[in-house]
Amino acid sequence: MKILTVCGLGQGTSLILKMNVEQALGDMGIRADVEHTDVSTASSMNADYIITSNELAESLQGHKAKIVIVNNYFDMDEINEAVKANIEAS
Repeated sequence: MKILTVCGLGQGTSLILKMNVEQALGDMGIRADVEHTDVSTASSMNADYIITSNELAESLQGHKAKIVIVNNYFDMDEINEAVKANIEAS
């Protein structure tokens, strides 16, 4: 399974989100390839899931991946809930 974490520039907050998503997945025993990138690059990448903010998700409408919304990239409770509710082990 491939997951993209996405922010505006793909460098800072998406990297933090990637690390937090990897922690959440690890805690749930889910293995995945998680990459961080910017919204423009993400639109042309293959992925099973894209985790991003509500405002950036609008730019990714029509993407094949399931879009998962996380508004606070630092809030582990929100990230854990989003992962648990949307991502299933494959």
